[in-house]
Amino acid sequence: MDLIDVLKGISSKIESQKAFLTTEEATKNALILPVLAALGYNVFDPTEVVPEFTCDVGTKKGEKVDYALIINGQPLILIECKQLGTKLSINQASQLFRYFAASAAKFGVLTNGVDYLFYTDIEAANKMDEKPFFEMNMLQLEDSVVNEFKKFSKATFDLDAILNNASELKYTKQIQKLVEAEIDSPSEELVRIFIPRVYEGKITAQVREQFKPLVANAFRQAVKDRVNERIKSALECSGHDEKALKGGVEAAPVNGDSEGVEKLDKRDVVTTDEEREGLMIVRALLGKTVRPDRIVMRDAKSYCAILLDDNNRKPVCRLWLDRSQKYVSLFDKDDKKEDRVPIESLFDLYGLESRLVEAITRYEQ
Repeated sequence: MDLIDVLKGISSKIESQKAFLTTEEATKNALILPVLAALGYNVFDPTEVVPEFTCDVGTKKGEKVDYALIINGQPLILIECKQLGTKLSINQASQLFRYFAASAAKFGVLTNGVDYLFYTDIEAANKMDEKPFFEMNMLQLEDSVVNEFKKFSKATFDLDAILNNASELKYTKQIQKLVEAEIDSPSEELVRIFIPRVYEGKITAQVREQFKPLVANAFRQAVKDRVNERIKSALECSGHDEKALKGGVEAAPVNGDSEGVEKLDKRDVVTTDEEREGLMIVRALLGKTVRPDRIVMRDAKSYCAILLDDNNRKPVCRLWLDRSQKYVSLFDKDDKKEDRVPIESLFDLYGLESRLVEAITRYEQ
């Protein structure tokens, strides 16, 4: 079984188990140790996985880290565990900082069973960085992320290869976050870059304020145009069913569940540009799995359903966008209940690609 399948099996149990995982030890046993086992480490062999690994730091003797993974006889990976639900931050990594410098470790991992933050010493030798170079969320497992995570497995562990790639991963992720932040709300520095290139008048504080929303809209439109280009290219290759864009009136029940079905007059349903953009993004994400024209939107008053083959029994997701807190509803196998995932913007759909592909694959099988 592939690593991603094993991780998804662990992930699928988190929701049902979280009420019982009220301690750090429970989180370790139910979530963290199974992940280490999935990487090929024998969690019952103290020559591979050392619990309560002792690190003497300066005058402090007997300092312990939750786990150390022994590779080639050296404790190369130190793992600090927190209870499920703990918000991870640099504050929780203080112990790892001390242990990292006092041992032969090359990687520090901070986890609450869902989020895994990987640290190393890119900035200064033998001093753990304050920012992780790699992050994985068990509830948003993407193929690209799992492929990076797989490099830490016992069978394929290559220290030099991981370290060589660490800085690229770290800075790429940080730049991506900055780009997303600039798209949502352009900084003063970014606005100052663009104004002189398009505006010939005197640049005052008032002019900068006027240009700030223009820059934000330009960024969003540029991203939207790029997505639309991908969709258009795919449709030109596969043919295009106009019905797919028009949508229907009745929202899709899930697996026969009639709850939430909205039968409305067309005049009560308004399909927004944001909903159309959401459809385009979903099509782009699934373009390698099915023809884009098979992904259809049916709009309802409170949400819009995205279906495969315009079939109520094949819901891909639901978009709840007409509210302050936006959501995406996803549906797992044989589960009538919706898993509502909060999102900040439609860009968060890219992080859900693996779950959308999983739904389509399930229907195709």
